[in-house]
Amino acid sequence: MFIDRVKIKVKAGSGGDGVTAFRREKFIPRGGPSGGDGGVGGDVWLESDQGVNTLLHLRYNPEHKAERGHHGEGSNRYGKDGVDVTIKVPVGTQVFNAETEELLFDFTEAEQKFMAAKGGKGGWGNSHFATSTNRAPRYHYTGRPGEERELQLELKLIADVALVGYPNAGKSTLISVISAAKPKIADYPFTTLEPNLGVVDLGDFNTFVVADIPGLIEGASEGAGLGDRFLRHIERTKLILHLVDISSISGREPADDYEIINRELANYNRDLAARPQIVVATKIDALDEPEKLEALREIAEKDSKPFFEISAVTNRGTRELVNFVAQKLNELAAESAETIILE
Repeated sequence: MFIDRVKIKVKAGSGGDGVTAFRREKFIPRGGPSGGDGGVGGDVWLESDQGVNTLLHLRYNPEHKAERGHHGEGSNRYGKDGVDVTIKVPVGTQVFNAETEELLFDFTEAEQKFMAAKGGKGGWGNSHFATSTNRAPRYHYTGRPGEERELQLELKLIADVALVGYPNAGKSTLISVISAAKPKIADYPFTTLEPNLGVVDLGDFNTFVVADIPGLIEGASEGAGLGDRFLRHIERTKLILHLVDISSISGREPADDYEIINRELANYNRDLAARPQIVVATKIDALDEPEKLEALREIAEKDSKPFFEISAVTNRGTRELVNFVAQKLNELAAESAETIILE
């Protein structure tokens, strides 16, 4: 089960109490205060892990508490520090304060760590308070409470390329052909109910990651169909492949589908509409009205967007498309590096 949003509670350990104690040793009268300090409470950490793909493990385990610090002891013995707790999350997870909705941390790489709750300090024992005028203090400090907060975790997949389009536009078939991903494929709408990731291997260690999200329909940015629940998964992608079904099976006009999906992307996030996009006419093997293909080609050229026609079932045009995507990603990476250097 793919879970991409979950709320958790984290509580760091409280610090251990200091202690009031005095030395009691033979031949040492009035040995003085010897109360040790309490240990520090354990922290709660979040850490990104490449091997974790979903937040499912947190859906049924929403509360995480670190160990409290141990109390101090006599003979100036400090209490043991509490044990930290580390929660593994997928790369791409964003951490929000559940009350204020403030973004606290964004995991964009593996093995990043974020302190979700800090453990309380240990209390001082009475040995800390001995002075020349107060040689036998009979008080100590208690440990400080650990931080406690409620967090909202949201997962945004990390991918290079996003496949978008109407339901049954051929997104799942394409990702199954160009990668090792095995999404569910059927001849009815909304077959894909959760995002799928696939790695496209071009050889010589040249790869890129493709994300297939559930199909969009008109009004998706306002919650229609599967709504905008999965649109955030393509916010990090560098390139969009806009798949449009040009067969007559859907009963829709491909040019209209193209306009509607782009409008929904813009309504959800203006940056998505402005992102580099390749228009892909799918199911070319089932083309029975060539004028629909030409109308789509014309509107793509008018918008200055590269245009490809493919059939994932027969593999027609898929290799050319993959090679062009790889080339485009290299160009975008070079432009990004140049921008960083200029800054």
